[in-house]
Amino acid sequence: MNICVFLSAADLDERYTVPARQFAELLGKGGHTLVWGGSDTGLMKVVADGVQEAGGRLVGVSVDFLAAKARAGADEMVFAKDLAERKARMLAVSDAVVIMVGGTGTLDEATEILELKKHGKHTKPVVLLNAAGFYDGLKEQFRRMEAEGFLPLPLTDLVFFAEDGVAALAYLEESAGIR
Repeated sequence: MNICVFLSAADLDERYTVPARQFAELLGKGGHTLVWGGSDTGLMKVVADGVQEAGGRLVGVSVDFLAAKARAGADEMVFAKDLAERKARMLAVSDAVVIMVGGTGTLDEATEILELKKHGKHTKPVVLLNAAGFYDGLKEQFRRMEAEGFLPLPLTDLVFFAEDGVAALAYLEESAGIR
């Protein structure tokens, strides 16, 4: 399975890197392919290292202006002209999406992917990996959106909140009929 992961390229605390590394190792051991932003820095590097060291494949989708930060050892690396094209390419080649911790770029990616799913533009499973409760506030906001009629489908059909990498991968594999 090709699993798209949106996440930060920043160097982060171990409360975020440990769950990300755990998920990455499970992804690699499961023979899955990581589709990610292609960066060889920060949390993106942690995840790419974990996948690659565990035997998984790496497909990077970087952008021209970040080419200097692209991972040299990826199995495949493509460059998009801008961030919008990058998101579209990543989604197009993926079977599922995982959103890990990140800043405004990751939040932008998450909301676009969820908006596309809400409108039926894709049916891929989407997981928010809620490491150290990072997305607790967003989960509460989504619950409010659902309760007040802003979501045309149940929140559980839109996104799965996983507290760890084991739950995230189990959900994705079950959704794909692997488990």
